[in-house]
Amino acid sequence: MENQQEKELTHEELIQKKEEMKAFYDESTPYLESQAKYEKLLTEIEEARFKRASYQYQFAMMMEQTQPQAGDESDEADDFPIPPPVKGTTEGEEKRKLKKG
Repeated sequence: MENQQEKELTHEELIQKKEEMKAFYDESTPYLESQAKYEKLLTEIEEARFKRASYQYQFAMMMEQTQPQAGDESDEADDFPIPPPVKGTTEGEEKRKLKKG
């Protein structure tokens, strides 16, 4: 039904309809430009995040390759460093005494 009504428009009505459409698009253009700018910025942010994650992954893989592999002749003591001595437990230092209540 609507298609038949559009086909039956007079020349003047058709011109008016075109002008209305043009006005609508002209009014909508600033909003679409803002949306396009927003989408472009989102894309740039996502690309930057992807690049950063890729670089971190590549760096981790590179560091993993430089670490000695299991079965290599490496000193296992390097894997577990000896902690510094606790105060009061080494020779030459007096142990703290508790007060008796």
